[in-house]
Amino acid sequence: MRPEHSNAVAATAAGEAPAVPLTMEGSSVLHQMMRVRWSAWRGLSSAARQELLAEAVAALAEMERPGERQSALYSLLGHKGDLMFVHFRKDFEELNQVEWKLARLGLSEYLEQTSSYLSVVELGLYESTSRIYASLLEKGVAPHSPEWNAGIEEALSYQRKAMAPRLWPEIPPRKYCCFYPMDRRRGEEKNWYMLPLSERAQLTDSHGKVGRRYAGVVRQIITTSVGFDDWEWGVDLFADDPLVFKKLIYEMRFDEVSALYAMFGTFYVGLRVAAADLAQMLDV
Repeated sequence: MRPEHSNAVAATAAGEAPAVPLTMEGSSVLHQMMRVRWSAWRGLSSAARQELLAEAVAALAEMERPGERQSALYSLLGHKGDLMFVHFRKDFEELNQVEWKLARLGLSEYLEQTSSYLSVVELGLYESTSRIYASLLEKGVAPHSPEWNAGIEEALSYQRKAMAPRLWPEIPPRKYCCFYPMDRRRGEEKNWYMLPLSERAQLTDSHGKVGRRYAGVVRQIITTSVGFDDWEWGVDLFADDPLVFKKLIYEMRFDEVSALYAMFGTFYVGLRVAAADLAQMLDV
């Protein structure tokens, strides 16, 4: 391609391409934060508690089996709750089913839900987006036309197959989990969504390099909650050493994306609890 033609294509892409980056979605995710109603629980006889725990342990043991449909239980630290259930399922219908399954357990009578968070695993494709948009515009395909949508779907279909393990992950078997929701600023002075796609792509890539330095030490799963919950994204960090959460998040605060455009919600940190250990944890 001649340089002048290449520049023209780039200019066309910058002027006509949609501002929204392409994404791929996978597992549906539900976090449930619970507080034990200790007074009522202690008021039960030992036999009644054992019966309720046996039922709950059996149900949770089945749900925690590794796979794309998996749940995990965490013992929360601090005042925000006692337990956190994390569920990864194929879709919202399956999440609804697991929510009702827990609600029907006798133990649920002694649990009070303090918070919850609904989201879907998301992989952002800033770098690929620019290439795909430019390629379609070069061919004269109008944005949002049937041909445009078909071209994007064709480009994404290959990536979905290649990224399947990240789109449909198992819950990492690490000792600690740190979960928090977040937004991108869209105020009067700083508005992430008014930045050009190319600038957002560059900032996102720089931000991602910080996280990649912690590969192997911490596993990060990003979920989108736009249209589903009160924040825009949910972040799950899994590690065997909780200090890694502090180091990673603190380092990211010095990155431009976090320093200028990030807003954070409530943080929850918990230790993984196997279903078989639930009885010991609630033994009074």
